[in-house]
Amino acid sequence: MNNLQKIGGVAALINAAAYIIGFGMVFTLLAPIMDAQPAEYLAFLADNQALLYVWHLIIYIVAGVFMVPLVLAMHERLRSHAPALSQIALAIGLIWSGLVIAAGMLFLKDIVVIAELYRQDPTQAVTIWPALTTVESALGGGIELPGGLWALLVSWAAWRTDALPKALNILGLLIGAAGILMLAPAFAETGGAIFGLGFILWFAWAGVVMMRRGQPVAQEVYMPSRPLSQHYT
Repeated sequence: MNNLQKIGGVAALINAAAYIIGFGMVFTLLAPIMDAQPAEYLAFLADNQALLYVWHLIIYIVAGVFMVPLVLAMHERLRSHAPALSQIALAIGLIWSGLVIAAGMLFLKDIVVIAELYRQDPTQAVTIWPALTTVESALGGGIELPGGLWALLVSWAAWRTDALPKALNILGLLIGAAGILMLAPAFAETGGAIFGLGFILWFAWAGVVMMRRGQPVAQEVYMPSRPLSQHYT
């Protein structure tokens, strides 16, 4: 098995796990603040700083870092038969990874700063927090354009080259479309849900495929070394 394909498969499975843990925390430990006002959110943050720190660490830093080997492995998988699409996907995938990591670092730093500010001046913290989260959300999750484009390009290239199962490619195309549709505010919430939940399945499925199949091998066409008629004489 190609080593980069195996590494990419492991990275995909780690991303699936990160998404599952992230969503699980949202619906359990973080459920009280999902629709909270800034003042309520910051009061929770001040009392549960470590919890929010770990959550952002998992869904941004871990996911973003492990996207890099996955993006590289997908490029290697597709480049032989879809060189142009795979190169574009590589660039966009690395940009996406960088934006997610950058958003995560901002969140982690701001959690510490805002928690301390809230203890000293709650009013000022409530005033500043929405501006900070707007920037962070725009970089990593508020609009999933880079991730949607990467999923769309990888799935389209894999569809044309049979590098991944057809059903997985269909799922990837749907995820890509959902991410791009988040550009429209009316579709942001629905698109975000499809994007996030769909990628859990995509990461897990793609990880298993990459671990089992390794690098797809191009089919060789049989070319006889002598005229066909001579094989029967």
